[in-house]
Amino acid sequence: MIGFPHGTTSTAGKVAEVRQALADGAVELDMVVNIGWVRSGLLAEVEQDIRSVVEAADGHIVKVILETALLDDEQIAAASAASDRAGAHFVKTSTGFAGGGANLHDLAIMKANVGERVELKASGGVRSLDTVLEMLAEGVTRFGTSGTATILGDLAARISGSAGTGAVDETSY
Repeated sequence: MIGFPHGTTSTAGKVAEVRQALADGAVELDMVVNIGWVRSGLLAEVEQDIRSVVEAADGHIVKVILETALLDDEQIAAASAASDRAGAHFVKTSTGFAGGGANLHDLAIMKANVGERVELKASGGVRSLDTVLEMLAEGVTRFGTSGTATILGDLAARISGSAGTGAVDETSY
């Protein structure tokens, strides 16, 4: 993860992290937006920081983590738009480090402030099939969750028409 945990690593440091991650075999990169810059309204700096990472990634997918729990609605909108303008492939809700996590309100703001090219990743707090389905309807294309077994168990139960156990036989996958 580039710039973990708060994105305050210098742009040059982030570019070095990208190069090392790619040399180590990474095919996709997650970067943390500079949260201090977003909160301070330094959006030109935010955009250039992201653009530098995208350029260093040389065509590899870059997901920009906004850490939405630390931002207000206007800041989420501004960081999402800056990510889009800088060429990011995804905007993502959180690292899991700052608490909070994905919610429909923040995802709607993110979606409204990026173009169709930029995808949404919901990460943190995604623990139920109903949440996944609601977020898919909002346009989320990827999820970061520790609740995969429960979600898949509920999906299997729903498909089979049973009440569901919230778990999957882990030997079946």
